[in-house]
Amino acid sequence: MITLLEKAVIGMALLRILSGSIEVFAAFLMIKFNDVEKALVINSSLALIGPTILIITTTIGLIGIADKIAFGKFVWIFLGVAFIIYGVKSG
Repeated sequence: MITLLEKAVIGMALLRILSGSIEVFAAFLMIKFNDVEKALVINSSLALIGPTILIITTTIGLIGIADKIAFGKFVWIFLGVAFIIYGVKSG
């Protein structure tokens, strides 16, 4: 039996695979350069990618369940994501 996956689930999973691949690639770059300063630059670059992937993945998921969730719950979800981004923001 063939099961059909939802487009939203496929999109979210592919973004997470991309994010994980970028993380692994960054780790290899750190090892290749073998320099703490360069490793910090690479690690700082990842700080931009993580929240971006989080926002896009959450947006895809919310679009996928938009017809099943009340507007008030959308507000709480976006507020929660905003708090996460504010909490991890440097500065």
